[in-house]
Amino acid sequence: METHLTSPTAAPGLIRMLLQLWAHLSRRRQFQYALLVMLMLLSAFAEVMSLGAVLPFLGVLITPNIVFEHPIVASLAPAFDITSPDQLVLPLTILFVSIAVLAGAVRMLFMWTSTRLAYVSAADLSIEVYRRTLYQPYQVHIARNSSEVIAGITGKVSAASNMLFTVLMFISAIVLLISITGTLIVIDPVVAIISSTIFGVCYGIVSSLARQRLRNNSRRIAHEHTQVLKALNEGLGGIRDVLLNNTQAVYCNIYRRSDFPLRQAQGNNQFISSSPRFAMEAIGIALIAILAYFLSLQSGGIAKAIPVLGALALGAQRVLPALQQIYSSWSSIVGNQASLVDAVALLDQPLPADYLETVPEPMTFNDVIEIRNVKFHYTEDSPWILNELNISIPKGARIGVVGKTGSGKSTTMDLLLGLLSPSQGDFLVDGKSVSGASIRSWQQTIAHVPQAIYLSDASMAENIAFGIPFDDIDMARVKEAAHQAQIDEFIESQPNGYEAQVGERGIRISGGQRQRIGIARAFYKQARVLVFDEATSALDSATEQSVMDAIDRLNPDLTIILIAHRLTTVQSCDSILELNEGHVVAQGSYEQLMKISPSFREMTLTSN
Repeated sequence: METHLTSPTAAPGLIRMLLQLWAHLSRRRQFQYALLVMLMLLSAFAEVMSLGAVLPFLGVLITPNIVFEHPIVASLAPAFDITSPDQLVLPLTILFVSIAVLAGAVRMLFMWTSTRLAYVSAADLSIEVYRRTLYQPYQVHIARNSSEVIAGITGKVSAASNMLFTVLMFISAIVLLISITGTLIVIDPVVAIISSTIFGVCYGIVSSLARQRLRNNSRRIAHEHTQVLKALNEGLGGIRDVLLNNTQAVYCNIYRRSDFPLRQAQGNNQFISSSPRFAMEAIGIALIAILAYFLSLQSGGIAKAIPVLGALALGAQRVLPALQQIYSSWSSIVGNQASLVDAVALLDQPLPADYLETVPEPMTFNDVIEIRNVKFHYTEDSPWILNELNISIPKGARIGVVGKTGSGKSTTMDLLLGLLSPSQGDFLVDGKSVSGASIRSWQQTIAHVPQAIYLSDASMAENIAFGIPFDDIDMARVKEAAHQAQIDEFIESQPNGYEAQVGERGIRISGGQRQRIGIARAFYKQARVLVFDEATSALDSATEQSVMDAIDRLNPDLTIILIAHRLTTVQSCDSILELNEGHVVAQGSYEQLMKISPSFREMTLTSN
């Protein structure tokens, strides 16, 4: 992919990426960028005006007679009661200062507006990536590393959105460069063309030498940023085991191996972006000195040359930063191209057709849940996880699902929850297919209590009413759910009761208490179908029995599915399904399976 200093978006891939990024901005932001372009042109015009005011200002200080005799000045002077050359000094000084202040104010306004717009655009895009990520199907989430998504949202999207600002700075610098160069050509065409050519060639050589290094650093930054977050997640997420096993040094080394290359690549790009400035400033001073020498040899001497030298010096003061801005913007665009590709991929994640619709009403469930001849695999070339699975669950039934590791219990649960869809076969509720838009309605009908409960760093009440805005929480319902889950006495014994904080991931409470909060969460939802996935495995026998008794006392119309490894959990179920290799191999009550299924008896022995 060829990239040139004069055209940072010359590569079709980069152009396409930038256009895709632009398309993800709201109409409001696009309009604001359009207004910013107008402000950019105004800023360039102000620069030209300040540069053009240098000649008459310096001229009136050194040779006021020549300025006074100029046709334009001579025609305007009587209107302002100016009758002598000395009277020109004050008004021209005020004019020059006013133009310089105005130009500075416009540049400052442009910088403030563009910087602010860049950051709010980054916020917009970051929120959009997070929104699209949350709406992705469960199968997408389990197929990728969460560190990649977090890195994209927190870093790569910001780098990508900053590219819009950088491209704008690039264009602004080009407009400014053309304007100032044009003004300098009017003042002295030969000197302006020679100096512009020298600077342009120098920057062209530097950019050619730096291009491949910037690309390599770009790929390294995108990769190592993800690895750094992965190292942080693994080290902090498993902090108990890290402390227990004294493996802090191991995780520090893992972090160091990712963070050091990341910082090194970022530093290299920063140096490549900034370093040419100092060499160009030295070249600029040398050119002005040489020019001053030759102009002093002409008729009129140095006094006649000072206005021209002053204008050229001020022009160089503007031209060099503009050239450096062009080069710096180009190097930033090339250096962040890999992050742009990753960010656009996250922004291009498809949204479901019904994502704008309000949360639907729970699906009506009056008769039976059916899984008919279902086969499921995650990819076309992967083995079948479920193979000709058939299950019928009547309303109000208490169904146990057991099986050895790898038998398909978890996948069956995900299918029942509407998180996965059958590769083949049908999932039906009251004879109607649960697919497409109806999945969200079904998920309002069913609640899930997993083995590992996620708790946010919030209050007991907020974790029971998980996902509900604080002001919308029904405290009476929270307390009833806590009572059903046998956690109410513990919560009410805390100093702050239901306002007590659980700590990050529930670190301030025990495993059994976390589990019961998860069960209370399912009760708060008031779903008609409850799925317990090893939900009582962290409870002691007495607590488990009390929770199971509470479940047994629930409304008989409530359908309960218990997926368990400890078979005492499902002992009182109406029917128990034994899974093996993705299909049902035995079904019946606990006593029946003990008689007809050797593998069930074996599981009974190993689970006790």
